Amino acid sequence: MTRRILLVLVLTLAVLVPASAAAAATTDKATVLAGWTQPTAASTNAWNAARLDRAPWQSYNFDWSTDYCSASPDNPLGFRFDLSCWHHDFGYRNYKAIGQFPANKDRVDSMFYADLKRVCATYSAVVRPACYSLAWTYYEAVHNFGSLAAVKQADINRASALMKK
Repeated sequence: MTRRILLVLVLTLAVLVPASAAAAATTDKATVLAGWTQPTAASTNAWNAARLDRAPWQSYNFDWSTDYCSASPDNPLGFRFDLSCWHHDFGYRNYKAIGQFPANKDRVDSMFYADLKRVCATYSAVVRPACYSLAWTYYEAVHNFGSLAAVKQADINRASALMKK
């Protein structure tokens, strides 16, 4: 009788432990993702540091792939949006992979816009309005349509006109 109870306990643990470990791994991945997809400079800096040194994060199986700004220019009018687009791709791809995309899309889009505005802040006051205009256009494209493919050449031309004023 004691052996039978012990066997049932061992089999129950064998079934429960891997499930708990898998759930913990998903929770841990979600926690790391949440830390790296906030609309703050600290969050972006943490993500970028991990991007540059991926070894400690290999067990999480993050998807680091990117197409940068999709069909839109990665660096429109010379503004460096490529890294912001990569960060955005990272958030979308990894939240989709763990089945938590709908609950996190708005925050990832807000993070993207904050990243773009931080890029714009590094440019001179003369061209900054054009950069902010493009940042808003890129944000609106992903926020409303889920893709930068919605950015049109006319949007870029409008921002370019701001630089000539």
